[in-house]
Amino acid sequence: MTDIAHQIDWISRLVAFDTTSSKSNLALIDDVETYLHGLGVETFRVESDDGAKSNLYAIVGPKVAGGVILSGHTDVVPVAGQDWKTDPWTVAEKDDRLYGRGVADMKSFSAIGLSLVPEMLQAGLKRPIIFALSYDEEVGCIGAPRMIAEIADKAPPASAVIVGEPTSMKVIDGHKGIGSFRVTVTGYTTHSSQTDRGVSAVEAAARLISKIAEMRAVRASRADADSPFDPPYSTMTVNVVHGGTQLNIMAGEAWFEWDMRVVPGDSREDIIEEFTQYARGVEAEMRAKAAGCRVEIEQMTNAPYLAPSPDNAAADLAKALTGQNSTDVVAYAAEAGQFQEAGFSVVICGPGSIDQAHQPNEYITLEQVREGAAFLRKLIKRMSA
Repeated sequence: MTDIAHQIDWISRLVAFDTTSSKSNLALIDDVETYLHGLGVETFRVESDDGAKSNLYAIVGPKVAGGVILSGHTDVVPVAGQDWKTDPWTVAEKDDRLYGRGVADMKSFSAIGLSLVPEMLQAGLKRPIIFALSYDEEVGCIGAPRMIAEIADKAPPASAVIVGEPTSMKVIDGHKGIGSFRVTVTGYTTHSSQTDRGVSAVEAAARLISKIAEMRAVRASRADADSPFDPPYSTMTVNVVHGGTQLNIMAGEAWFEWDMRVVPGDSREDIIEEFTQYARGVEAEMRAKAAGCRVEIEQMTNAPYLAPSPDNAAADLAKALTGQNSTDVVAYAAEAGQFQEAGFSVVICGPGSIDQAHQPNEYITLEQVREGAAFLRKLIKRMSA
């Protein structure tokens, strides 16, 4: 048995639950809750509207101000269509690595924390460590906001939030925001020889897609050379397009999906407004030819960025625990921005590499598990002082 056998057991325990975002996470939540209740830890559920999924938060230690929140999402991305060499739901240890879906993104962080709850209780915490486990992060950070609001309202005020996304234990104090949209264009169908009568939904969609590319290009042209982000500007991309039925029929419908990754300081609302106004203009031109034409915009996700700040107690804490002197930023989105928007001091720091996230044969090194455990043990000691 290794020195981190208990942590590996817990990683295996969480990975064994298939919590792909399209499925329920309740079996995992039930198991964690039963474990915590057995140790005398009070837990609180914040369920989805249909009750099929749930957030869970738990307060370990005294209910006083100054605690630290350990935040992790329970859902994972699908394995369908990926070339896995092992069972993705059974952790396999090989060559000082653990393989399995979610070992990097991001069940190991939560598993390590849960494995150390007995040590937290034995240490005599003077300030609490609060677990915050969410659902549906992978599909747009849509599960956490209600739990964050309840923690802010009902739990003792926390001094810091550590979101354990895989950063190879580097301290991250900034990430981009994200918004995603589906645009459905309804045209007017005629034979392709009668273009004067018809309205092609595909051609209208192409104009809208070109507008998105133009918006990105404009922002690239005025990018801040000193920005720590890569790329150093807000991006908009179209990655899914469907439309039309046959070559000689003017397309009656087309739809596409696009997303934006917004740097701190740029306005999500301004980007949405610019696109919406352009879409309304295209729609008006279409309807002038056929009254039933329309452009519908559905926002699917909308998560805020995490803005770096020189006054960040969570970053100061994470640097003290890791021994690092600086912070960095990342281009992906996380729930950290949602905690910051709710008034918390937030940092991202967790074991595993983001390069492994969403990949077949996802793995985390045993060294990263050890670093994650050492990090949280230092936190326990600090919270017990």
